[in-house]
Amino acid sequence: MTNHRNLMIGLLAFGMSTALASAQDTPGQGGPRRPAGGRGAGSALSAAPLAKDDGEKRVLELLDGMNSRSRGMLSVPRDDGRFLRLMAESTGAKNVVELGTSHGYSAVWMALALQKTGGKLTTFEIDAERAKLAREHFKQAGFDRIVTLIEGDAHKEVGKIEGPVDLVFLDADKEGYLDYLNQLLPKLRPGGLVIAHNIDPGMADPRYVEAITKNPDLDTVFANFGAGGVSITLKKR
Repeated sequence: MTNHRNLMIGLLAFGMSTALASAQDTPGQGGPRRPAGGRGAGSALSAAPLAKDDGEKRVLELLDGMNSRSRGMLSVPRDDGRFLRLMAESTGAKNVVELGTSHGYSAVWMALALQKTGGKLTTFEIDAERAKLAREHFKQAGFDRIVTLIEGDAHKEVGKIEGPVDLVFLDADKEGYLDYLNQLLPKLRPGGLVIAHNIDPGMADPRYVEAITKNPDLDTVFANFGAGGVSITLKKR
């Protein structure tokens, strides 16, 4: 029950910040638009992550550097990475699977949680150069023992994952989301989560959206923390 309560608190907090920021920025919804440069426009609802100790400070500095060099690397925005860390740590995730490593930005965020939960991450990347860079980042963060990177076509490799899986993060080929879901859902534990990135009308595969919203064994909510939007799908107990 504790993990489920923490998950709901996390989702509520992110959902409220998203809704409030949207209301402040949209005329006629939630009150008048605040003037540019003043307090508001989301300014009171955003803050940089704070390091609890020297180890976390070192990893956050690495993440800042990765973020500044991420052009062309298809990374998630910082708050999306923080959200993934929140979900992994609050649910006590032990076995996490990521589709689409890129240079390892989102994986490092999740590994911050997994070093606390005693968990591990298996991440898949098809591009050799990105995979090489990601491995370097995992080593710099001290997470190379937590993260296993599998290079190649994830559609052919992901079926080898052993369950139970606690959390799946999809951020690879959008037309492949349905196949990844179908292969991993049987291995996802009851109460586990599937989080998918770039879920918006312009990018989401309608077949995937239908699969996560029409299955009575699943419950899905949608949120937007700044770029592309995400879906959070719960496999019901």
